[in-house]
Amino acid sequence: MSGHSHWHSIRFKKGVADAKKSKIFSKIAREISIAAREGGADLTFNPKLRTIIDKAKSVNMTSDSIDRAMKKGAGELGGRSFEEFVFEAYGPQGTALIIEGATDNKNRALGELKLILNQNGGKMVEEGAIRWMFDKKGVIYINKENLKEKEDAELLAIESGAENFEWQDDGLVVYTKPEELDKIKNFFEENKTKTESSALEWVPKENVEVSEETKEKNRKLFDALDDHDDVQNIYSNFNL
Repeated sequence: MSGHSHWHSIRFKKGVADAKKSKIFSKIAREISIAAREGGADLTFNPKLRTIIDKAKSVNMTSDSIDRAMKKGAGELGGRSFEEFVFEAYGPQGTALIIEGATDNKNRALGELKLILNQNGGKMVEEGAIRWMFDKKGVIYINKENLKEKEDAELLAIESGAENFEWQDDGLVVYTKPEELDKIKNFFEENKTKTESSALEWVPKENVEVSEETKEKNRKLFDALDDHDDVQNIYSNFNL
């Protein structure tokens, strides 16, 4: 599982341009609206919505913006209606990609994303051609600044009941069964370990080794995809 690659559009650093922040907030607002529409606006009974709101708060999205997005999803406010999509693709040199997003026009989004892929050495593939290479898992990120001792953090991950964990440059990544994401996140919080983010993500079953040139080509593709308003997350099967 080493090298789990998720292109984190929401994990931006301080000082990022206001235009980028605005785009990130807009994407998260779509997620909130969809979650509220599908599972209701009561956080007690909607774990998906709770997780997305935690993500919104982690990037300093205002309470008013969060509330407005929830009301749109619940039908209390007007506005465009969005639906989620999952597209599968090959990137440069045959890397496997899963592209998640939300759009008000799926056919338009499909056409525009196909064009971006074609312009950057990738191609869209039929449903199922890529997805079998990944598992859907709960993924929790804990910044190294919020961890004291490495051994203590690993012991906590084991005690939490997590499936697995790995260290990355910026901290600890904990993997859970999808239905246990909320429970294990709460376990860390209850043990005074702040989590940076938690979400259901596509995790590759195996990672492939690619050259630095291939990595750079894929990064260029990911930047182009991430710049599209409808794209929420991009997953791949190599170490970025």
